[in-house]
Amino acid sequence: MLSTYTARSVAAPSAVITGWGSYVPPRVLSNRDLESRIDTTDAWIVERTGIRERHVVEDGEATSGMAAKAARVAIERAGIAADELDAVMVATTTADHLVPTAACLVQEQIGARHAAVFDIGAACAGFVYGLAVAKGLVASGAARRVLLVAAETISRFIDWTDRSTCVLFGDGAGAVVIEASEGRGGIRGTVLRGDGTKRHALWVEGGGSLMARIPDAKDGQMFRLRMDGQEVFKLAVPSMARACEEVLAAEGLRLSDVTLLIPHQANLRIIEAVGKRLGIDRAKVFVNIERYGNTSAASIPIALCEAVEQGRVRPGDRILMCAFGGGMTWGAALVEWSGAPVAVGRKGIAARARDLLARRARRAGGSTSPRAT
Repeated sequence: MLSTYTARSVAAPSAVITGWGSYVPPRVLSNRDLESRIDTTDAWIVERTGIRERHVVEDGEATSGMAAKAARVAIERAGIAADELDAVMVATTTADHLVPTAACLVQEQIGARHAAVFDIGAACAGFVYGLAVAKGLVASGAARRVLLVAAETISRFIDWTDRSTCVLFGDGAGAVVIEASEGRGGIRGTVLRGDGTKRHALWVEGGGSLMARIPDAKDGQMFRLRMDGQEVFKLAVPSMARACEEVLAAEGLRLSDVTLLIPHQANLRIIEAVGKRLGIDRAKVFVNIERYGNTSAASIPIALCEAVEQGRVRPGDRILMCAFGGGMTWGAALVEWSGAPVAVGRKGIAARARDLLARRARRAGGSTSPRAT
């Protein structure tokens, strides 16, 4: 649950990432598969987007289910129990329902009984926005442990006859646990921006209070994703680069201080153009779009998990993240990777891990020894 803010004389705690996890549905849709559906080729898609395949949900699978699977991995890595979470946030524009929020469903599925729950609707920039919110909750003392999940089921809102959009998107989820720490590092800073005057460059017209129902079949396209690719490119590249520069300047750092750039995996051309505009070494730019496509808000946390697994993120590294999405929304976040957190309050992570092990053993009626199976 969220606590009432109380002014403190001590420095605000850091907001550190202590757990991370991701999930993509098993079904893979390759460019070759799309060749049989629309007028396109594998070579055309790869040349223009860098994408070779993407994952899409099966019938019966939706955003909250993917989010919960990614969340469980992150929670386990953090060594906490779900009922210790103070807040659950889900960054998504493709929630299962209009009401309740995706966060409510995730809370139920993972057993976060004491957590405040809410969604963040910032399209592809949702994860970066979520990091800013999590940092604020921790710094204010309102929360000590926050779960941030970004999950999208974009495939349900795609016109599969429109090759300008259907080749781009995939489904998936990524999650992080963010905890208060007296140590250094964590989420150093964020920059958030938006421009509603450019909303028509990327949008779904129907589905809201202005157009809640489909009057007849011919208007069904109003409930599908529409995008002006050239306009998005022109807006995204300078906006993401500028946000990166702003967050670094605010922290008194230079691009040379950055260990790894993890941009939103929208399109390889956009990723390369942002890197070129910043002047960053290509070896410092993480790219995995060829295997997942554009998973919207989920793309950065999915990429972060892979970067950690590949050994490209180590304690003390400075990770720069940037994203751009419908709205338009964009932003950047600078994270100093911390490794194991320094405890705030009563117990450290090792003690919490021992308590979690003991609780699980008691529920199972067995030993509390770490060696119990």
